[in-house]
Amino acid sequence: MDAAALAAFVAVTEHGSFSRAAEQLHLTQSAVSKRISTLEDLLGVTLFDRLGRTVVLTEAGRVLLPRAQQLLRDIGDSRRALANLSGQVSGTLSIATSHHIGLHRLPPVLREFIEAWPQVKLDLRFMASEAACDAVLQGDIELAIITLPLKCPLPLLAEPLWTDVLRVAVAPRHPLAMRKKITPFMLVEHPAILPESGTFTRTLIEHAFEPLQLQPHVVLSTNYLETIKMMVSVGLGWSLLPTSMLDHALASPLLTGLHVERRLGVIRHSGHTLSNAARTMLAQLHEV
Repeated sequence: MDAAALAAFVAVTEHGSFSRAAEQLHLTQSAVSKRISTLEDLLGVTLFDRLGRTVVLTEAGRVLLPRAQQLLRDIGDSRRALANLSGQVSGTLSIATSHHIGLHRLPPVLREFIEAWPQVKLDLRFMASEAACDAVLQGDIELAIITLPLKCPLPLLAEPLWTDVLRVAVAPRHPLAMRKKITPFMLVEHPAILPESGTFTRTLIEHAFEPLQLQPHVVLSTNYLETIKMMVSVGLGWSLLPTSMLDHALASPLLTGLHVERRLGVIRHSGHTLSNAARTMLAQLHEV
């Protein structure tokens, strides 16, 4: 079975569109259609039903999908294992990271890496930490440098790198800004702006409030900490932000009775062989 045809099949499944799959694979739409037709002829089944501009999997397609994904993961793993035998640090290194880490933690690491290993092509993708975990699980990327979950699901491995202390942030004219010290009970009396429900950071914050039997009154939410900082600075509510983001645009009274910190680090798949480039990047991250 042709790996290129399987890759086209998985891409069309993920995007629900031949045209978007073609964009991802850097192919023409006709080339993707031809690969799907070749695969259907080989297997003697129809894999997609065409419904207007969208396509959906047939029963045969649903049976093939998990097997195709596993085959592609095995092929990628085999290629990396064979390439590693040369000892060269080269090829493509696929990394996912959150916007906050990409802006505040990674620049010096990436600068040093590309200067030391110019033969490596970095495929750097910005995405939510939760999506990055899924991408590692599916074998789409080798390393995810993200906010770590409270509990890392198997077969993923988490390697902590940094501790990010979260402190109270309010606008300079917010009622809490006038106080030197505040308590969690004071916080929940005011509107909060937090990351979206279900995200690793939101779960961590909620977990910290649970022993006090308190729940923040969330009026706005977004996954982008820079956007949260802006909304806090204009007085829309309070939030908990990394210390590195606090500046003159915000006030940060001392919070007593509650300590919130998150772990930032690397997620990788325990069952996948890392490329030499990924191993080198991992070693460099641990040296920071």
